Amino acid sequence: MDFFDERLLAVLSDGKPKVLAQLLGEVDFSRNTMKLHLKRLLSQGLVVKNKMPLNRKGRPKYAYSTPPRIRQQVSAALSDRITIISLPFSRLRHLCRFEKGGYCKQARKNCSPENCPQLPKAKE
Repeated sequence: MDFFDERLLAVLSDGKPKVLAQLLGEVDFSRNTMKLHLKRLLSQGLVVKNKMPLNRKGRPKYAYSTPPRIRQQVSAALSDRITIISLPFSRLRHLCRFEKGGYCKQARKNCSPENCPQLPKAKE
């Protein structure tokens, strides 16, 4: 389960069925990304898709929701997801966009925690 799946499940966890337009307004990612992840969640049984009744002609609308039997499990799983990653500076500096071979292009010095522009400065 990735960030997009978790975001969709968080929006649907209240149990109220939501149509595609409502979901798009709440999740803030593209329609295609949302449809891809909805399809995956549907295949896993974490989300259900129901046809909405129409009083007019045209394409039917579908509402998405989490099934009642797993709603509590989904909310518990979302609340338990906290990940803390700790890296030593030697590993972190290789992720820095200013570092090149141990030299910081922005600070114009050797790369170290004291002069790293990516790290917040300690308050004295």
